[in-house]
Amino acid sequence: MSDIPPRRRVTVTGQVQGVGFRPYIYRLAQDVGLAGMVRNAPEGVIIEIQGGTRRLDEFLRRLEPEQPPLSRIMRVSIQDIAPVAGDCAFEIRKSTGGAGHDVLISPDISTCQDCLAELTDKNDRRFLYPFTNCTNCGPRFTITRSIPYDRPNTSMGCFPMCADCQREYDDPANRRFHAQPNACPVCGPKVWLSDRSGLVVARRDEAMRKLAAILMQGGIAAVKGLGGFHLVCDATSQEAVRGLRLRKRRPHKPLAVMVPDIDTARQLAHIGPAEEAWLTGHVRPIVLCPKRRGVPLASAVAPDADQVGLMLPYTPLHFVLFRRFGRLLAQERQNMPAALVMTSGNASDEPICLGNREALSRLAEIADIFLFHNRDILIRTDDSVLRIPPGSDQPLLLRRARGFAPQPVFLPESGPSVLGLGPELKCTLTLTKGDKAFVSQHLGDMQNIETLGFHHEISEHLQDILQTEPVLAVRDQHPNYLTTSVAQEMIRKTGIESTFLQHHFAHAHAVLAENKHKGPAICLALDGTGFGTSQPNLGIAVSWTIWGGECLLVDTLDLRHTRLGHLAEFGLPGGEAAVHEPWRLAQSLLWELDIELSGQDNTPDWPWLPEFEQASRFLPQILRKNLNCPLTSSCGRLFDAVSAMLGLCLRTTYEGQAAIVLEQAQDLEIPLAQAAVYPCPVLKHSGSCRLGGGEEPRQLDIYTMFRALLADMREGTPVPVIARRFHASLISGLADMAAHFAKREGIGHVALSGGVMQNLTFAVELPRAIAERGLTPLTHKDLPPNDGCVSLGQAAYGQRLLNLRKERGQ
Repeated sequence: MSDIPPRRRVTVTGQVQGVGFRPYIYRLAQDVGLAGMVRNAPEGVIIEIQGGTRRLDEFLRRLEPEQPPLSRIMRVSIQDIAPVAGDCAFEIRKSTGGAGHDVLISPDISTCQDCLAELTDKNDRRFLYPFTNCTNCGPRFTITRSIPYDRPNTSMGCFPMCADCQREYDDPANRRFHAQPNACPVCGPKVWLSDRSGLVVARRDEAMRKLAAILMQGGIAAVKGLGGFHLVCDATSQEAVRGLRLRKRRPHKPLAVMVPDIDTARQLAHIGPAEEAWLTGHVRPIVLCPKRRGVPLASAVAPDADQVGLMLPYTPLHFVLFRRFGRLLAQERQNMPAALVMTSGNASDEPICLGNREALSRLAEIADIFLFHNRDILIRTDDSVLRIPPGSDQPLLLRRARGFAPQPVFLPESGPSVLGLGPELKCTLTLTKGDKAFVSQHLGDMQNIETLGFHHEISEHLQDILQTEPVLAVRDQHPNYLTTSVAQEMIRKTGIESTFLQHHFAHAHAVLAENKHKGPAICLALDGTGFGTSQPNLGIAVSWTIWGGECLLVDTLDLRHTRLGHLAEFGLPGGEAAVHEPWRLAQSLLWELDIELSGQDNTPDWPWLPEFEQASRFLPQILRKNLNCPLTSSCGRLFDAVSAMLGLCLRTTYEGQAAIVLEQAQDLEIPLAQAAVYPCPVLKHSGSCRLGGGEEPRQLDIYTMFRALLADMREGTPVPVIARRFHASLISGLADMAAHFAKREGIGHVALSGGVMQNLTFAVELPRAIAERGLTPLTHKDLPPNDGCVSLGQAAYGQRLLNLRKERGQ
């Protein structure tokens, strides 16, 4: 036995399946000169290497530094095992199954340059083949049914490889060595074009040619892609874009635009280095970029936005479509950019369509033509959306989906499996496993049965693919959210324990979990709506308001939650109607200042009277009698009120519209530090709401700020200057409030979360203002600050709750 070289077993966990990791290990072992084997297993990638000690050490030294670009090694464990006599070769062995695993599933990856070169080579057998891929690119998460990541466990399992593809798959020197979605025109998926009745009108490349021609003529197409269907039309055609908006029932919300390359993107928008890196990288999300003046995009693409959401092709199908569309464009409309609207294939507020029959059923009244294919999409996934704050190269995520999901967020501690069920708007769900939190892709707004079904799909899929069952489900505190009914149904079916966490405390736990913060922190949770009661963690609804401008104390170790302060409350006359008609909010603030008539006390005229005079006349009575006028401390609603007061947005058709217009109205030439600041002091609360003991919550005096804003209007100060001063004033007031409580509580960290933090001015300047006051700001890095992060906060809270019980012997 002394002549047999030593053998070691190496177990690698992390994102190591579906990223070319086994072929990499094979080549590394060959290069070093080792015998042994590699295989996928539930616990990760199992490697056995046998050879001289120096060669074994060299292999281990090179293992992590030379790993494939898409892999993500989290842990490497090594043990000596008995050597195998006569083992002189290295091989890739068949994967093994089993219960439980420690594998990270790869997100879907955009087409690599090697595949793109084949796609455009007339002599290549994959010329213009819409499903070309290799170990470095292609579908992953959206086609994966279960682990280990092998072809039979994906939607490619029903496509047996032809001899040529099998030869590539088996060849260690080929980049398609063990590429599970490997396919070609002979053996792989195929496309076809159908009309609204489902009648096939063209197949294969002829389908792509006809689709391009229909789009050139102003048609609207439903195109099956990677994670679902897109609705597609010519982005330079005002008529086509307006028709899409009308059919989709989406009058104003900006639409995403796909362009063929970065040069075309530069024609349409100002592209900085960070934007270019994201547009051309392997994720390829939608990136919000400042529009150039006079570009030939239809104005209806983003009618009230000064930015346009751009993305580049990320699948071979996109590249083929642009090749056909671009050639027609060059013949018929020279010097026009090739630009296609690519928006989610759904009617407003519904999940993106997944299957062919589903798309025909749900999109027949929107699309003129359908491009189908027969590779099943197992997991519906929207495009991710991000923007780059000024002076930063780090993205601000607005929607986390394709290219990011299902990468985990690493928690500050390990614990039992917990399911965070998410909020109502911008819903995600989160399942924890050990010290990892797997946050789902964007699911949408939980306001219809279709999204509820999507929520069930992903909950079951995550539990199946992670092979873990949660022991606790955490929901929002609101009793009427659909996620509350989900929790009740889970209790009935499985007996799982369930609890709730107030919305803004969930925001706090989310951003603290992302930063692996342990212990107390101040948190500013700033958004539009969150159900709040006088005792948010006792289940006793003594009184309730709509929160949204909160200064909180959260201790992630002992789970202490205290509402320290908030924006001064004001009424929402008409309840939900005030959310869609921001002029009501402006008039509510005026009423609180004893201003009931336009022009009263030399105040500015009300810009909403020409359209809403009759309703406006009755509003004081509603406020006086407190008829359907819930109180709110919402920062988002304050933005809406100011937007309406300045005449920028009186009626909204999508969430955040009024605030977006106000943000864009600012005079950005004025440095925020030099902008005149309206007084916005921190006052003692006059009410009786008392949480967690101690002093009553204080309030940020927005009324003094609003009165100063009215004075500026009366003096004829330009709207862009007032908008800038409003931002500066609110940031200063919020930072002062956080600093006040941080000093009082002896805390050095301030966490920032909520949809208001999507505002670029707030994203940049509020952390800076916090830091200038000697405190450490904590912001989101892996998730959006909007409600897309709430499920993580719920899950992190739930896991800590279970750990705390264990520590206390409960």
